[in-house]
Amino acid sequence: MAIVAGGETTVNVAGDGKGGRNQEFALAAALELAGEAAMAVLAAGTDGIDGPTDAAGAYADGTTVARAEAMGIDPVGHLENNDAYPFFESLGDRIVTGPTGTNVADLVIAWARKPSIPG
Repeated sequence: MAIVAGGETTVNVAGDGKGGRNQEFALAAALELAGEAAMAVLAAGTDGIDGPTDAAGAYADGTTVARAEAMGIDPVGHLENNDAYPFFESLGDRIVTGPTGTNVADLVIAWARKPSIPG
């Protein structure tokens, strides 16, 4: 199953980190998806720019939090500091397209599949 949504989220900035609303969305989603082997989300701006960064957004799945923690990266701390850009940069999960010259909306694609049942 896939869900495709367009629009723009709002971020309450409390920290002094670097990122944009799509990267923040993906980081928040990563915390919710932790351990879910059959789910993922991609959040990106159609203009190729997310906040004051060169990334359009980021990708997160059920392994994102575990991979970060294995590298000594605190996902909750990054989210609380509005610091999603270096979080996803460290994992290699930023979406970088370069400016596209169009700004239709932000795009979120979430997918889930039925997990395989061992048998």
